[in-house]
Amino acid sequence: MQKMEDFSAWNGAEPPVGETLTGRFARLEKLSADRHGATLFEAFAGHDPLWEFIGWGPFPTAQDFHTWATAYSATPGFCYYAICDAQTGAPKGQAALMRMKPAQGVIEVGGITYAPTLQRQPAATEAMILLMRWAFAHGYRRYEWKCDARNLPSRRAAQRLGFSYEGIFRQHMVVKGKNRDTAWFAITDKDWPRLNEAYEAWLSPTNFDERDHQKTSLSTLTAPIRVTSDPALTAI
Repeated sequence: MQKMEDFSAWNGAEPPVGETLTGRFARLEKLSADRHGATLFEAFAGHDPLWEFIGWGPFPTAQDFHTWATAYSATPGFCYYAICDAQTGAPKGQAALMRMKPAQGVIEVGGITYAPTLQRQPAATEAMILLMRWAFAHGYRRYEWKCDARNLPSRRAAQRLGFSYEGIFRQHMVVKGKNRDTAWFAITDKDWPRLNEAYEAWLSPTNFDERDHQKTSLSTLTAPIRVTSDPALTAI
């Protein structure tokens, strides 16, 4: 019989307060409607499919986006970040730490929205790594990723980052008037040391050419670490 871990001294994790997280390619700042809203709205404008699997958006006007950002940046249980270019400071995306249970050491990343100028860029990946590093450095034991089961790009992204697939919750939600089956993924603190080493290797300047194109893919580095793989994906 496997020995049970003793958590009698467990004191829980720290809730996020939105401190700035800075990397080589990306800088994450707590979302501010006044500081980031207008630029993010312009970055998202005309790309309504970005919001297909998210419970909010698209936003018809800059004021609509400003109103939403004002509300969500102050919503308990959400810590929303603007994802900014580390060099220019321009916000190009957003993501939230959410559905957090500090007493249990569980937190989720969600609400991820990348403007086309951020998609498939090193900053997009580094933003996710920065949030994970914060979570595990502040006592979280489980870091979750959930998405609409129809959202294959999101499922591929989770696997590329090294999240382990945990299954489908059928009829989990109603989102924008449609049924949502939810695919669940997670990284635990036991997975984290090896994954962090993979991220360090991927982010190393030696892994990028002069045009910031990767030499070794992140999926190559994380595939041996994932505990389980998503059977719906034949390749990532």
